Amino acid sequence: MAEKQPADIDLSVELGGLKLKNPVLTASGTFGFGEEWADFFDLSLLGGVTVKAVTVMPRAGNPMPRMVETAAGVLNSIGLQNPGLEAFLAERLPYLRRFDTAVIVNIAGDTLEDFATLAARLDGVPGISALEVNISCPNQACGGLEFGVDPELTRQVISAVRKRTRLPVIAKLSPNVTDITVIARAAADAGADILSLVNTFVGTAINPATRSFRLANRTGGLSGPCIKPLALYMVWRVAQAVPLPIIGMGGICNAGHLQRWGCGGVPSSRRLGCGHRDGEFRESARPCGNCRGHPRVSAGPGRAKSAGHHRHGAVTGIRLQQTSLPLSVARTQFEIVAQGFPSIRMTQNPGHCR
Repeated sequence: MAEKQPADIDLSVELGGLKLKNPVLTASGTFGFGEEWADFFDLSLLGGVTVKAVTVMPRAGNPMPRMVETAAGVLNSIGLQNPGLEAFLAERLPYLRRFDTAVIVNIAGDTLEDFATLAARLDGVPGISALEVNISCPNQACGGLEFGVDPELTRQVISAVRKRTRLPVIAKLSPNVTDITVIARAAADAGADILSLVNTFVGTAINPATRSFRLANRTGGLSGPCIKPLALYMVWRVAQAVPLPIIGMGGICNAGHLQRWGCGGVPSSRRLGCGHRDGEFRESARPCGNCRGHPRVSAGPGRAKSAGHHRHGAVTGIRLQQTSLPLSVARTQFEIVAQGFPSIRMTQNPGHCR
């Protein structure tokens, strides 16, 4: 029997009502709104694009400096910089509709009303495949306590979104909690279709020469290869506790990393894709709205996505060759193929959001 070629293999996945042609996506905050990366990568090759966080009103983000490179990672404190809901719908979404890929909109807000407004406005908009709820946002009605660190606040925000949209709802969990399974159960009970984890870990950096914080906001979100063991542990915990599809993310850099995720908590019925990046990081002094630049990776019925970024640059082409579906690590062959361009050096502009 003739050996199957990559183009002949069905990589489609379905998770919580979200259908993807392949399990490779971008992570929110790592790919801008897609247009920023179109010169380097054909967006139609992706299973989906998860845009950076969208809020009801435009946000300029936090003051500079708001990015600091660390050992095997980056601290960012962008502050949810984005053009706002109406500008996204009028200017950014039409561009994404040109590509054969799912569009997942990450939504963020300061109040329950913000999330409800976003969910209602985005429901039924052509070209949107799912909503990802950024519950790491601070709740202004509770003194700035993040929605995602309290199970009751998590229930409230996911419930508010669930009541106002027919789209699949993805709850993006924060790792900055005592027991992430408690938050995961709360999100599931409130009606989430899919869980994604982890978001960034809170950290800070000090300049010993000046004895001052290196970030203007003092603290930021840590991502990159350094968080991979922590992220993998949390995905494994949640996979044991909640029977929902999972999007795993955090420090995934290559196919070998994904094999570890497959062995360490993603059941054998879940298929994995992978992302790879190379290049050089440096902060620009000019805010622009671009993002971290890493692919997000899905695993069906959950999906694993890369959210790490240390020295980053161009996204290379991603292909998954499998001799058998669903995933069996011993019988799976991963192949990452550059799509006609070498790894590049690039300026990484500060447009990320926690």
